[in-house]
Amino acid sequence: MGSHSRLKIIMPNEPIATPALAPAAPPVETRRTSPYDLRPLVQVRRIALIEREIREYLSQAALDAVFDRSEVISEGEATVAQGKSLFLGSTMLMFDVGALGEILREPPDEDTARHMATLLAKEPSLEARTQLIVRSEVERITRGKPKSVRGETRIRVRGTRVYLDIDVEAVLS
Repeated sequence: MGSHSRLKIIMPNEPIATPALAPAAPPVETRRTSPYDLRPLVQVRRIALIEREIREYLSQAALDAVFDRSEVISEGEATVAQGKSLFLGSTMLMFDVGALGEILREPPDEDTARHMATLLAKEPSLEARTQLIVRSEVERITRGKPKSVRGETRIRVRGTRVYLDIDVEAVLS
């Protein structure tokens, strides 16, 4: 460690140095202590070898399996608004945790479905995954390629089923 370090590691068999007692000096002046004064450092006798962090997220392999086995229902229609050809509709994805019990380690129950929904809401890849599905559904319904697709997703749980309700707005070419 460099001389700038304030941490001193004391090994168990190393003697601890104690400061020699200096003769008591007469009180010069009573000094007011500030709340910003630093306290003396505590000597560290043991340090942690392993630091632990618990973080839960959905595995990408499980997400692939869940999305591959999802049920997709879409509805909507093409309209013209303000001179633009638009598609307005909705797409619903349904994941049945009960049916996924054979491939998942977690029990296929309501608690797992609620936990999955909570983690799905935080999942960074959710937007990209749903965007691909919604875009293909718009193409299927309109029989054309959209210029842009936007969606607003809501997640809900009923029993062992997790539903993604996506309101879709697409600008058609």
